[in-house]
Amino acid sequence: MEEGEGGAREPGSGIPRVDPYGFERPEDFDYVSYEEFFSRYLVILTRRAIKWSKLLKGNNRIQKSLKVKRYIRKGIPNEHRALIWMIVSGAQANMEQNPGYYNKLLEGEKSDTLVEAIKTDMNRTFPDNVQFRKTANPCLQQTLYNVLVAYGHHNKTVGYCQGMNFIAGYLILITKNEEESFWLLDALIGRILPDYYSPAMMGLKTDQEVLGELVRKKVPAVAELMDRHGVMWTLIVSRWFICLFIDILPVETVLRIWDCIFYEGSKIIFRVALALIKQHQAFILEATNLPDICDKFKQITRGTFVTECHTFMQKIFTEPGSLSMATVNKLRETCRAKLVAQGSTNNI
Repeated sequence: MEEGEGGAREPGSGIPRVDPYGFERPEDFDYVSYEEFFSRYLVILTRRAIKWSKLLKGNNRIQKSLKVKRYIRKGIPNEHRALIWMIVSGAQANMEQNPGYYNKLLEGEKSDTLVEAIKTDMNRTFPDNVQFRKTANPCLQQTLYNVLVAYGHHNKTVGYCQGMNFIAGYLILITKNEEESFWLLDALIGRILPDYYSPAMMGLKTDQEVLGELVRKKVPAVAELMDRHGVMWTLIVSRWFICLFIDILPVETVLRIWDCIFYEGSKIIFRVALALIKQHQAFILEATNLPDICDKFKQITRGTFVTECHTFMQKIFTEPGSLSMATVNKLRETCRAKLVAQGSTNNI
């Protein structure tokens, strides 16, 4: 998490041009306001790191509890992130119960179609990240390829689908460990995100409809605008869901969201989406046609509201009001039944 990495810095700024995860900052990056935010955030990070060290006491085990949930919502320090993700997602237990399984998958026979699909996406994965470039040493492309090929053979129903490359890429950047990334990917795709990546993507389509219903309840004016212009939610939010906000929100904010997803599950995605929509309701309602609506939804994922990740994470738990997993599951049942009745099982 520390920004004090080496490399070229923007003149007059203490912020490097390449962030700690290897991403080059965009040309129009606002170094001044980011430095202001980061100097405040660094104080929070330091305080959280001390609290986490006390909680872990050099021990690599934690039990789920209200205290741990509260700590996770306030952010996991980067030095503990991989460990905590592994434990709370169940990935650690799965890895320990299946020693040697990952290597067996890599050594086994490969499907040519799967390998070809994965190879095609290699160069398209994070071209703005220095660690994924062919010139990097080590180049993370090989690690990414291994994780995706192993996963495609482990979960033959899913195989490989675009979007998984970005998710696996983030996992590799955080864990710096191939096998751990594989088991975390399995936790996300196999358990946390129900049926998002299967060929029919039924879970993804269902959850987009669920968001539509939640917006209708919690931000009715925006739902009415969408209905009036005949805008389908899939047009606006499919990438939010399928990439878990990668390349939509700033890296640090995405990681804070993932901290909570691994502990609390997929309802966090709805909280993030609702907080973004609710916070910018007046701005979205200025839209007068479909392209305008699409543009407004792009704009609400930029700026200080999303960059200031600590405040943003507080907002996702207050802005949308109560949202239980029971509510989400009930809506899923209804929306899924509706989609099945419409025969919506074709690929998106």
